[in-house]
Amino acid sequence: MQVTVRDNNVDQALRVLKKKLQREGLFREMKRRRAYEKPSEKKARKMGEAIRRARKAARKQAQREGLIAKPRSGR
Repeated sequence: MQVTVRDNNVDQALRVLKKKLQREGLFREMKRRRAYEKPSEKKARKMGEAIRRARKAARKQAQREGLIAKPRSGR
């Protein structure tokens, strides 16, 4: 992963780096690995992640097919 520093603006480059790491899920992974995770907890987490992915895919598909309205951008 690479971030360029422009005009000696290290603060902006650090913000960009943190955003990239957040998007990659690195912080979540570090937090998860701090303590031991029981196999039952791991299984429950994996199932929850799979359910969230499936719901997101179904929502995207429904939006593409026009069954539900696309979300508005709040800006």
